[in-house]
Parts: sequence; structure tokens; C-alpha cells
Amino acid sequence: MAVVVVIAVILLAMVGHSSGTWCVCREGLSEAMLQKTLDYACGAGADCGPIHQKGPCFNPNTVKSHCSYAVNSFFQKKGQSQGTCDFAGTATVSASDPTPSLMEALTTSRVVPLQVTCRKLSSSLSADFSCLEFKRYPCTSGRVSIMNHPNLLLRPVSASLQPQELSALGHEGNVAPSKEILELWRDVEAVCFDVDSTVCVDEGIDELAEFCGAGKAVAEWTARAMGGSVPFEEALAARLSLFKPSLSKVEEYLAKRPPRLSPGIEELVKKLRANKIDVYLISGGFRQMINPVASILGIPRENIFANNILFGNSGEFVGFDENEPTSRSGGKAKAVQQIRKGRLYKTMAMIGDGATDLEARKPGGADLFICYAGVQLREAVAAQADWLIFKFEPLINSLDSVPLYDD
Repeated sequence: MAVVVVIAVILLAMVGHSSGTWCVCREGLSEAMLQKTLDYACGAGADCGPIHQKGPCFNPNTVKSHCSYAVNSFFQKKGQSQGTCDFAGTATVSASDPTPSLMEALTTSRVVPLQVTCRKLSSSLSADFSCLEFKRYPCTSGRVSIMNHPNLLLRPVSASLQPQELSALGHEGNVAPSKEILELWRDVEAVCFDVDSTVCVDEGIDELAEFCGAGKAVAEWTARAMGGSVPFEEALAARLSLFKPSLSKVEEYLAKRPPRLSPGIEELVKKLRANKIDVYLISGGFRQMINPVASILGIPRENIFANNILFGNSGEFVGFDENEPTSRSGGKAKAVQQIRKGRLYKTMAMIGDGATDLEARKPGGADLFICYAGVQLREAVAAQADWLIFKFEPLINSLDSVPLYDD
């Protein structure tokens, strides 16, 4: 199955083209986060230094401006109006874009650099225009605001990344599962899912923090925790201390921000349950935010292992329950071991995107770790997975040969 990656890299200048409003990266994001987004979108970092100073990549060149034109070219290809783009972590777009999952795929998939041939556009155009080059560009700091460009038209280049080309990304060994891995998957008696960036397209604590006005700082801690560079309990305490959500604020968030499920997760959970395979949610997030997700998927509350925010008598934030196994590093592994010991499952699988999910694959825990990279591709985690997927369809399709039973 081909993985389609949209690479927005060619900037064409068209005299007399109607003006439009450009979407830009949100203020306050780190250079590292912007560079990561740019690298995912443009392969190796587009250098638009030769572009005219009045274009989107005016001097000084900035990572922020590169990200902005890459996303706008995506919008124009889809025939959609430009809007506000959210580059916080998953680089999702605003709700006005009807296909946010496509944007997520653009900015969370590794791409193979393409050779772009220069094109003569028009003799009437300034000689300063040139086609973009594929190389890493040492960008300087700077700011970008909303801009109108009546003479510019962005057109993207599309590429199909075939499975055999994944060798360039270093994951060819686990994108196509072995016979043994497929047999393990088909024999599972219970499947444990991570929630944030797996069952849901968001990182719940990041979304809550943004709602409370502390999104940037909390997102950076989340990235460090999911990558395994800091102990989870340290990251959890640090993130909560940055915005200290009250009960009323959490309730307001839940009312205004319903869960956004990953494409295909409802069908997968339905098929698992139809095959008498038990489903669990194991998350470093909070029960207050995961309970609605479980209700949508028909997962009983007793099958949720997650953290719990603690509130005082007046609804003020007082901390989190440190007795929950998922509140510390290695907690997901302990939760899976606890489930297996209590229910005597013979075979279990863990599906997630982070280092804490990978930890669950150990003796007495999960037999199989499936890395879901449909929202976030964490390369250190993906490299150690038994099976790397970007969609849930391969898991669904592989169960088709298993006899279904009535509820």
C-alpha cells in the first residue's frame, strides 16, 4: 500500500493572480519545533533565499516563514481557503479545514527528498526568482505576520512513497509485519491502547493547557516525556504546575472541546469487540478527559488505566493521584502486567506512539508492541516496534480472516 506524502515545495510567481490571506505559524513556538515541522513538510528544509524579497520568504529568511508557505501550498492544492495553522506538536490545522488528518500526515511523515527542476516562468518576472533548493538552511530568528501577495501562486508537488522506499527511512523491517507478528496479532485476547496521539489525534494535556493559556510550555514538556528524555512523573508534575487547572476549567474544556478520534479507531475497536477481544485504554492522561472517549467507543470504565486530577473542596487544583501506576515511568508496563495477571490473558498487544507505550512490551506484559504513527512519528520508538502503522486499516484488515462472533 502506498503512503502518499504531499510535498509543498515549488513556488510559482504569476502576474495578476488574485490576492489571498496567508496563514502563518502561531507566535511563541520554538525554533526547534518549527524546524521539525518544516523538515517533515519539505523533506530536507527548503531554502527560499533566492525568492524575491516581497515574496513569502522575504529576508531575513526564517523557519516560520518557510512553514507558512509550505502549509499554504497544501491549502491551495486542496482548493481550500487559508486559515490559522496550529504547529504545536502535531501541526494540526484549524477546525475550518475539513481534512485535518491530511495536514497531520503531511507534517508527521518522513519524506524522501525530490529533485526539483528549475522552470522559466516569464520574461516579465524579476530575475531574482528561482526554484527552491532541497537543502538544510540555517535560518535566523524572526517574526512573520499575515501577508497579502497578489502576484504569487503556490503549487505543490506530490509524491507516492512506496513501501520499498521506506528503506530510506530506516523502517522497512517493521512496516510490513512478519508472519509471526501477524499470528501474534490475530491471537491476541486483549489490546491496550494509548489515548493521546493514538486513539485521539490530540495530546490531551497539551490541549487542556492551551485552553488554559499555557500551551507552548506544556507541549515542549510533553515532547520530552513521549520521547523518553525525562522521567514521566517529572514531566507530568511540571506540566500540571504550569497551569494548575481548576475543576470548573476542566468542565468548561470538556463542554467546548469534544474528543477528536483518530480515523479508523471506532471501526477497529468494534471489530476487536466483535471478535471477543477485550479492549483497554492505558494513558498518562487524565480520567476526566478519557471517560468521554471510552463512552464513545463502548469501553467500560473499569478498563481505563489513567491519571486523576485532584481538586479541593472549592474545585481548586491540588495535584494528581500519585498512586495511579500511569503517573510514573514504567507505569503503563505495570498496568499491562496487572491486567494480564488479573485476567490471565495468554496474548496481549499494546498500541501507541510513545516511549511509555513501548515499555509495556516486556515479560508478563504485552507480547506485541504496535507503533501508531498516524499523528506523531517518534523515530526512536518506531525503530523498536514489532509493527509500524500509519493507519488502523492494516490492523482491521488482518482480522478479516478471523471468524467473527455475535455479541
